[in-house]
Amino acid sequence: MTTLKVEGKKNRRSPRKVAVNVLVHVFLAVLAAIWVLPIFWIILTSFREEPGSYVSTFFPKGYTLNNYVKLFTDRNILNFPKMFTNTLIIAIFTCIISTFFVMSVGYSLSRMRFKFRKPYMNLAMVLGLFPGFMAMIAQYYLLKAMGLTEGGLIRLALIIAYTASTGLGFQIVKGYFDTIPHSIDEAAIIDGASQWQVFTKITLPLAKPILIYTLLTSFMAPWVDFIFAKVICRATASQYTVAIGLWNMLQKEYITQWYTCFAAGAVVVSIPISILFLFTQKYYVDGMSGAVKG
Repeated sequence: MTTLKVEGKKNRRSPRKVAVNVLVHVFLAVLAAIWVLPIFWIILTSFREEPGSYVSTFFPKGYTLNNYVKLFTDRNILNFPKMFTNTLIIAIFTCIISTFFVMSVGYSLSRMRFKFRKPYMNLAMVLGLFPGFMAMIAQYYLLKAMGLTEGGLIRLALIIAYTASTGLGFQIVKGYFDTIPHSIDEAAIIDGASQWQVFTKITLPLAKPILIYTLLTSFMAPWVDFIFAKVICRATASQYTVAIGLWNMLQKEYITQWYTCFAAGAVVVSIPISILFLFTQKYYVDGMSGAVKG
């Protein structure tokens, strides 16, 4: 009887606690609605039939697919397919190179002991306090001196700009590598494995969550960047990325004709990132939790 009374008291919630829970859930629902509303609006606008950026109603008066058709077929003024291709090429190469740099530096600082190891980590932490675009002008003139700011070499210049300093962002990767027992590496080395074999065949498979996390962040950086792309591409329209293309659609001379296409372009640009997140969400969360734990 005593046990039943105790369980009954536990199951009985006080009105105050219920009210607090209701308020918390209502607050979170409002925040979720505020977060989703702009996304819902941009999707609706991408199907809007009436042109121009100034409308008096939230919902379109008519719906059409012409905005998406125009986005991919009208190449006289703003060549969106070319911009999308440029961005995809830059993002893929940046993703591969940056991931290799970050994983290598993180592994070296986690597993190896060498001279200037701690000073390097301290220096990287200090440099990480400054935004990357502070070095933008210096990087541009260096790339210009090497002849990489003209024609098709602009894509190579952007890949170099995005990957050159990625090794400084090793902290999260190192934190994850620290959670993997060193005894596994030692056992492999005793069996005759080289340091490279330990890294590629043992440590990387065990660090799949942080590897996926690094791949995602490395892919997203050039995909959404505008500042570096605008400075290096300048007026070379054939090398524009999607960020510059979407920005141009909002310029005074184009906004009336291209505003709904801008909304369609924003939806198209978000699709690759959304697919990547959907397929790698589990590893992304595991990578973040493992890094924090370390």
